[in-house]
This record gives sequence, structure tokens and C-alpha cells, in this order.
Amino acid sequence: MEFIADFHIHSKYSRATSKDMDIENISKWAKLKGITLMGTGDFTYHLWLEELKAKLEPQSNGLFKYKDVYFILTGEISNIYSKRQKVYRIHNIVFAPSFETVEKINKELSKYGNLASDGRPILGLDAEEFAKIIFDINDKCVIVPAHIWTPWFSLFGSMSGFDRIEDCFGKYTDKIFSLETGLSSDPKMNWRLSNLDRFSLISNSDSHSPSKIGREANVFNCNLDYDSIINALKTKDKNKFLYTIEFFPEEGKYHFDGHRNCNVRFSPKETKENSGICPKCKKPLTIGVMNRVEQLADREEDFVPENAIPFINLVPLDEIIASAKSIRKESPLVLKEYISYVNDVASEFDILIKFSKDELFKRLPHKIAEGIIRVREGKVKKEAGYDGQYGVISIFGEEEKQKEEQLSFF
Repeated sequence: MEFIADFHIHSKYSRATSKDMDIENISKWAKLKGITLMGTGDFTYHLWLEELKAKLEPQSNGLFKYKDVYFILTGEISNIYSKRQKVYRIHNIVFAPSFETVEKINKELSKYGNLASDGRPILGLDAEEFAKIIFDINDKCVIVPAHIWTPWFSLFGSMSGFDRIEDCFGKYTDKIFSLETGLSSDPKMNWRLSNLDRFSLISNSDSHSPSKIGREANVFNCNLDYDSIINALKTKDKNKFLYTIEFFPEEGKYHFDGHRNCNVRFSPKETKENSGICPKCKKPLTIGVMNRVEQLADREEDFVPENAIPFINLVPLDEIIASAKSIRKESPLVLKEYISYVNDVASEFDILIKFSKDELFKRLPHKIAEGIIRVREGKVKKEAGYDGQYGVISIFGEEEKQKEEQLSFF
């Protein structure tokens, strides 16, 4: 069966996360989006684990269920440690096949830090030793390095990471078979590194609030069970792992270099011209994802590996509605209209991906339908995010908005 999965989210127990990130709201929004399978997130946090056990119905296939939505046990760990006289900050997602396995993981990891401090705990644990612990507990577990290009907390992060996966995971590198691209990169950028060819590239929302679930996701056509999903990732079978759903990477918070406080945003070329120094405060710039990819790439931009899993770039429906109406996406009017479409017309992903042009214009207001088509065709204007500032994807230009405003007077 074909289904959409979002493996990486956070619960209400994680820092800077909405109090609405509970099972009920996660499930509700998964249905609105058209997502069949959600990661639980935060399984290392005791109170969240209690809720998961109380509310999720175990299935015979290594998954769990709440009403019509399936769940897979996942948690994100922040590994911060010193190695070779450098401090590394690596985030990893762990997949587990059972509560019994999770309990064993939590018991071991509690020796290295306070699991009750946050939904995403910080552990002073070398990533290689971390991998040993996880795989020794259950070799069905999976470790996926999270948002691998984010400057401050990731495998390849410009401020905190490594240049090679082998230097991070050592003798356990062969057991790592999947990487999370993160919001600021898409697979096309990762294809420029030949040493990433063997890895399946997954994309997830890393959501801290229910409405952002599924802003990036994965599409499968396999049995809905733990082993089949993991095997599809491990083998990169294009018949089973169909494609990923991506932000335009420019919308991510770390696509370009810069200084948010100084309002300085640079492309890699501009950074080089300024020797990596902010022209305003004279301090080193935060080096973003595009620059870091350029540093490590050994291929040209348009290279596509033979075994590459395809992807599509989308803009969330609420952003398209907001753009069509020239209002902020946080407006109550946007939410009201969004809810009416996903309740009365179809799920968000059916609207964004599956509807034909005729169906879009028949079932949605003309300008929203036009916005969806422009996004599908990549006909958008992009202002890249930098240093923690989200980028902006503009669907309708200022000239169009001004023309509409002028016409409204007649």
C-alpha cells in the first residue's frame, strides 16, 4: 500500500514545543495532512513514554495505532562530546521496534545524562559509543543522523560536525544506512557527494507544533510494518521507497550564510569575498548548508546518482492560502480556510500532489489553485533563510498584488 510517513517530531515535553503536541492532536493533524504513519518522537522522556503506552495500541507488525493513525517508536538524542580536542554536537534519531527495547535503551542512556531534562536529552556520549549501545540492545534498531547539514547540531554541521561519516561513527558506520536531509537541504544538494550514494535520504518535519507536521515527509509503497519500512530504507528499493516531500531548501533556516542580528545574508560566493567575516560586526559568519555542501561536494550541481530516490518540492497549503490572500499565514482566516478545505475537499497532500489541474480549479478558489500549480512547476521566488531565520518563498509577485489592489478600487 502507498502511504506517507513523518518519522521525526517532538512531543509537548521538548523545549520550545507546543503544549498541543500530544497524541490526540498529532493524530488529528496527521489525518488532515493525509499522513498514515507518524514517529512518536521523544521516547526517552518518561512522562511521554507513559502516555504512549497508555494511548497507543500495539500492532503485531512492530507499529502502534491511535484511531486511524499508525505510529513508530522514535526519539532524538543530542550527543555533545569532545574528541580530538574538538567539541562535536550531533543529533541522531533512533527507531525502535518495541516498548521493551525502548525501556532498555532508556536504562542505558540514563547513565550518560538526565533523560528527564528534556524530550530531546543532551548526553555526553560519543556517537560511536552511542551506536554500540543502541545496536547491542537490539540490532533491529535504526540510527539516522538528523538534519545532517544544520550548522550547530549535526553530522556535517559547519560549527559542530565532521567531514566524513566514518569519523563520527567509526566501526559502526556500516550500520548507518539512512540520513535525514533537514529543511535547509534537499536530495539534489546531497547527490553532489559521492560518498552519500549508498544512503537513503529521508525527510521529516521535525515538527514542534501540530500544524507543521508533514512539512517534509516520505512516501512508501510497501507493507505497513516495521520490518518492511526499515528494509525499504536499507535497500533503497525505488518500488517501495517512492519519493520524499521537501521544502524548497531556501526556505530552511540555515540555507545561506549570515548574521541574523546584523541582517547580513550571504551566498557562499559572497562569504568567500568577505573572508567569512560579517562586514557589520566583524565576527565570523554562521556558515550555512549550501556553503557546507560546496565545501564537501565532489560533483557538479545537476548530478543524479543511478539509485537516487526522487523528490518533490512543495509549499504547505496554509502558506499558499496566505500568499493568495496577501495575509500572514498566522492569521485566523488562513486557518479557517485551511480547515474547510482539508475537511470538505480532501487531505492536504491529496490537494497538493494528487489533484489534477482541472480538479484544483473545480474544487478550490482560482487563485489558490493557481498557487498550487505554480509551486508544482517551481515557478516561485526564493529568498534564502540564514542563521536561524526562515527563508521566504513568494508565489505571487508584488506586481500582481499591486494590480489586484488597483482593480479592487473599480
